[in-house]
Amino acid sequence: MDQQFFTKQLLKWAKNINRPMPWKGEKNPYYIWLSEIILQQTRVEQGLPYFLKFKEKYPTVHDLANAEEDEVMKLWEGLGYYSRARNLHFSAKNISKNLHGEFPKTLDEILKLKGVGVYTAAAIASFAYDLPHAVVDGNVYRVLSRYFGIETPIDSTEGKKEFSILANVLLKKNKAAIYNQAIMDFGAIQCTPKLTNCKDCSLKKNCQAFQKGKVSGLPVKAKKIKKKTRYFNYLLLNSNGEVWVKKRTQKDIWQNLYEFPLIETEVLLKNNILSKNEIWNNLIQDFDYELRHISSPFRQQLTHRTIIATFLEIDLPVNFSIKKNAYIKVERKNLSRFAFPKIIDLYLKDNSLNLYSMFQDLK
Repeated sequence: MDQQFFTKQLLKWAKNINRPMPWKGEKNPYYIWLSEIILQQTRVEQGLPYFLKFKEKYPTVHDLANAEEDEVMKLWEGLGYYSRARNLHFSAKNISKNLHGEFPKTLDEILKLKGVGVYTAAAIASFAYDLPHAVVDGNVYRVLSRYFGIETPIDSTEGKKEFSILANVLLKKNKAAIYNQAIMDFGAIQCTPKLTNCKDCSLKKNCQAFQKGKVSGLPVKAKKIKKKTRYFNYLLLNSNGEVWVKKRTQKDIWQNLYEFPLIETEVLLKNNILSKNEIWNNLIQDFDYELRHISSPFRQQLTHRTIIATFLEIDLPVNFSIKKNAYIKVERKNLSRFAFPKIIDLYLKDNSLNLYSMFQDLK
């Protein structure tokens, strides 16, 4: 009876909520897939303009498939979790070429797409085809754990199984799309992570967390994310109006984005450390140079790490070159055409940088 009450009240609540989004009510599986990939690990407010840009630039899956990867990455720039863009592009090419542009129509087939997990597949299946598959995302974990008073960690194997079973039991099978949208909206608007609105909640009568004063303690997570700080020192090697960049191809953060020559250090850059660095010496030791400026530190917070970056402006003679094939020479005025990590983009766009001269003793 409690489960029936939950579903009935949730659908009743949803009828009175107006939360317009361009993908709500959409039946085109390509657009639904696009929106769901963009919204992975991303707030709606942040993802919305990217969805609109991608939809305009690539109105069909064939358009996305035929695009150059650098172009796709540039359009994705600033959204983070760039593996999503790579997977999106890879799967678009697969659908366009191997599936003749026909989007998969079953949960199992949708799950075969690169970058699509159980939640995303369930969302696409229910919203595009109204198939009876319940979505279980952060909003759903929060709503169900609080309402039913479930203290099983949501990041455990046991917890994922328990919540998945419960979500599918609660699902209104003949209204899967409506129900899934309702519970996600409820978690986004009503049962939010911190600023909960329990006073005006239509489910509070039977909500275990509300009745027992445990709202702030649910859902439970067993694992704590270990965060690490990394220090990046970027070298802007200026020669006759051009600088040198390369694509990050290693399996690390920001794969397939561009960057300037990089020296990673254990702490913030200090005097004389560059002259002892192998990368520095390999790049410019045979050339006369002037280290004009070093920026104040820029900071970017990622899920598992903090990046602290400084940018060194270095003037070099016209005959300067980097022999390593990974680097390419680019006119500085054309840097906006390349997809950079957000922290580099911030530096390039900041017109009021607090630059100051230092490290003159390195010469």
